[in-house]
Amino acid sequence: MTKTILIAGTYDTKDAELTYLADVIRAQGGDVLRMDVGVLGDPASPVDITKADVAAAGGHAIEDAMTAEDENAAMQIMAKGAAAKALELYREDKVHGVIVLGGTMGTDLALDMCAALPLGFPKYVVSTVSFSALLPPERIAADLQMILWAGGLYGLNSVCKASLSQAAGAVLGAARAVEPPKRDRPLIGMTSFGKTVLRYMVSLKPALEDRGFEVAVFHATGMGGRAFESLAAEGAFAAVMDFAPQEVANHLFGGLSAGADRMENAGRMGIPQLVAPGCYDLVDVVGWQPVPARFDGRPMHAHNRLLTSAVLTPDERREVARTLCAKLARATGPVELILPLQGCNEWDRAGAPLHDAEGLAAFIDEAGRACPDNVTLTRLDTHINDAAFTDHVLARVDQWVADGTIRA
Repeated sequence: MTKTILIAGTYDTKDAELTYLADVIRAQGGDVLRMDVGVLGDPASPVDITKADVAAAGGHAIEDAMTAEDENAAMQIMAKGAAAKALELYREDKVHGVIVLGGTMGTDLALDMCAALPLGFPKYVVSTVSFSALLPPERIAADLQMILWAGGLYGLNSVCKASLSQAAGAVLGAARAVEPPKRDRPLIGMTSFGKTVLRYMVSLKPALEDRGFEVAVFHATGMGGRAFESLAAEGAFAAVMDFAPQEVANHLFGGLSAGADRMENAGRMGIPQLVAPGCYDLVDVVGWQPVPARFDGRPMHAHNRLLTSAVLTPDERREVARTLCAKLARATGPVELILPLQGCNEWDRAGAPLHDAEGLAAFIDEAGRACPDNVTLTRLDTHINDAAFTDHVLARVDQWVADGTIRA
């Protein structure tokens, strides 16, 4: 089947570049739908989805954007419509991938548009600010692909054609090659870090697969948490095992945030949750930048040149415990909070370099005090990486399957 790519951009200012993208895709055997997200001017030739169509999809008339108080307000109107229209086209199976072209204005719109589309749908942005610190991680779709629009601020040239042609080939190739997520087995979403610090997934994943589940393990370093939350918000999981909610602490203390809604979407959707505080005691910061002043004088762990972890104080750990419990209090489905009393990551074992018995005791105490009535609190006299932890998790899964809490 011929794959159709949705091409979005401001055709009043970038018509030549957008037409070039379409020509490359067609030359490679693909088809295109062209969406104009401009406001003031008109495209040089008719497009498939006009700026009026885009505005209307978001509940506005194009005149609302044209008479908006400034360009920011105008483009937010268009961004809302572009996101709604792209999702509509996806649901109708009229497009099989999307590519958006823009500077800061177009990129701002592109983030909303791509975030509206599901995980596994090919989405590409060609931007003058690709990979920039201007882009907040919580707005970046979990599987978004970006290519720098080098030398392309104004007009076509051989430099920018190299970027545009690669992007056109990439989105069409992705649309042809993608294997969308299957739904033939109930899916369990699990959060973790690498085996040097958290190891439960090594035994849990095959044991759960033997029970008929598919298991997706998400690396909880900001973008992994975004992917986890986006699937939870879709109701994609039969159950979640959120055993590495460190991104909550990161958001609290200025680390690698996965967004303010981390650890909330599964509860909002009523998905059964097993929760444990893996790496709750650490905040991850960018390793190649100066460590924030608030972390001066405390133990640090340089995991690699990209990532450094700061150890939280006992009072900060109490704040983390209260925050986790407040999020779980809003859950509409069953929740069990499991507290491993001997440590919550491999560096936190007795005798390990980051072990803090006082801090661990403070967290356990505060979690007990703050645990809401809708959450079952379980204290396990084990370490999170020990077999006793995974044994308990599997026993609870078996119980929840037997009583219908988890639909296997």
